[in-house]
Amino acid sequence: MGMQDQFKDKAEQLKEQAKRAAGKAKDEASERASKGRERTDDETRRAQQEAQDRFDQDYDA
Repeated sequence: MGMQDQFKDKAEQLKEQAKRAAGKAKDEASERASKGRERTDDETRRAQQEAQDRFDQDYDA
């Protein structure tokens, strides 16, 4: 096996390793994003409620 073949093999190994790592990172990012969206919805509802409460207090007086 020549040096050129060794470099090709190593390049293929690294290419496959990079593909697996990218896929894993994408899956993890997707999972974190979905968890973040759930939290964001709760925070959004809470912020809207607080804003409505402040609005109601301003006009109750």
